[in-house]
Amino acid sequence: MSNAPIDIGRRKFLTTTTAVVGGIGMAATAVPFLKSWSPSAKAKAAGAPVEVDISKIELGQLIRVEWRGKPVWIVRRSDETVKSLQDTDDRLRDPSSEEAQQPSYATNATRSIKPQFLIAVGICTHLGCSPTYLPDSFSEQVEGVPSGFFCPCHGSKFDMAGRVFENVPAPLNLVIPPHYYVNDNTVMIGVEKGETS
Repeated sequence: MSNAPIDIGRRKFLTTTTAVVGGIGMAATAVPFLKSWSPSAKAKAAGAPVEVDISKIELGQLIRVEWRGKPVWIVRRSDETVKSLQDTDDRLRDPSSEEAQQPSYATNATRSIKPQFLIAVGICTHLGCSPTYLPDSFSEQVEGVPSGFFCPCHGSKFDMAGRVFENVPAPLNLVIPPHYYVNDNTVMIGVEKGETS
């Protein structure tokens, strides 16, 4: 044992210095760790609403955009196509869209805000394949129905409102994403009017 006197001031200085350096080290480690819990800019962009110019879509044309990593279809339907939607009600699983596969403003015969435009997530509700759009040859799949969507994976069939036909594997209509029209030429997909992204 040493008989030297204990330097209390030095001991307090070393204790304080060690605590401060340890605190700085913990903060330097914690900040990146906590920051890693936040979604990346790429992830935020993937979930962000998508603005689409619909002014150049021709009658019967389907365009695809991506929202949240999923294909979203926008189809411009003719007046004749819209009128013919009621002709298949007796052959559909959920003709009135009673299952919650769409926002409330799209729970109608056309499953849309504007009847001339179908906006739907292009993923089959059976096992997630992407159906094929058959604008002129769908009657080969469903007699008397000129256009619709056919899933080649397991044979599910959907009409021009994205409603599923009976006796196919898909249990539900196609999903209608939240959306609103900014103006006559622009639709915002992924958010409802008045919501912020």
